[in-house]
Amino acid sequence: MTAGAHVEVDKVSKHFRIHKRASGLKAALRSLVHRDYEERRAVVDLSFSIAPGERVGFLGPNGAGKTTTLKMLSGLLHPTSGNLRVAGHIPQQREPEFLKQITLVMGQKQQLLWDLPPVDTFELNRAIYDVPRGQFQETLEELTRLLDIAEVSRTPTRQLSLGERMKCELAAALLHRPRLLFLDEPTIGLDVSMQVVLRQFIRAYNERFQATVLLTSHYMEDVLQLCSRVLVIDAGTLRYDGDLVSLVRSQRPEKRITLRLEGEPSPEQLEKLKRRGLVQHERTQATLQVPQKELRAVVASLIEELPVVDLTIEDPPLEEVLRDLFAKTKTPSGRAPAAS
Repeated sequence: MTAGAHVEVDKVSKHFRIHKRASGLKAALRSLVHRDYEERRAVVDLSFSIAPGERVGFLGPNGAGKTTTLKMLSGLLHPTSGNLRVAGHIPQQREPEFLKQITLVMGQKQQLLWDLPPVDTFELNRAIYDVPRGQFQETLEELTRLLDIAEVSRTPTRQLSLGERMKCELAAALLHRPRLLFLDEPTIGLDVSMQVVLRQFIRAYNERFQATVLLTSHYMEDVLQLCSRVLVIDAGTLRYDGDLVSLVRSQRPEKRITLRLEGEPSPEQLEKLKRRGLVQHERTQATLQVPQKELRAVVASLIEELPVVDLTIEDPPLEEVLRDLFAKTKTPSGRAPAAS
């Protein structure tokens, strides 16, 4: 275990027994007296630690074990083996002092009372967490201002848009001022502008209270904007733990050059672009993939030889980097290898 860590995960595994049966009446009747089970390994020998105040992205494909891990960290599930400590507590013991320090926000679940306005849920949470009235009012006023929910918080939840509900969900989850935020797809289904609002709020809360954040998201922009460190999990096994820049360079050491030309390139110009690593071409725009060591020379020759109006240089998209990483960990059968 790591000294001073806010979250400590040491060789944690979680296995489930899944009931399996064939279709049909005969199989259904047989299952009443005898059931066949299959063991599914959701998390396998997972180890990592997170320091206080860190914002960490937790990435992986569907079914990788991300949500299972967050539920174990919040005490909702017990690990099959291994050790967990969160804020100095064993999560599955669900001690009151532990619960007052954490929150779990799941973009596809809600705690708001459907037929009542969010302010009623806020008041209920105040009582559950035994938050002093003065602190509750101060925190609620701050969250209301930061999230701009003064009006919507007094409207029945069922009448709110998805974005308005998500903002109120965050407010409800943070009224007790938790120091540890487990966020599972908090921006799922939201439009671009609302995603920006929630990212800004999460960053502000982290900086205001020095809260630790562990974030899962399928929107790579969430991770790029909020997290310098990422944990990548696949088939329940940790595949990468480090900073984003190193991850990109380890999988895709090339750079992406996007050109906008004065007009559509001639056949000769198109041939030159192909020789320099053309990966996409559409009318006056072309995208090239160039090794890092050749970047300076290629850019200089492109500007000199072509009618370039605009030029941008970027790292490959994070989605492609992760796809490459997952592909390298697959066996010939297409499944990730089991960890020992």
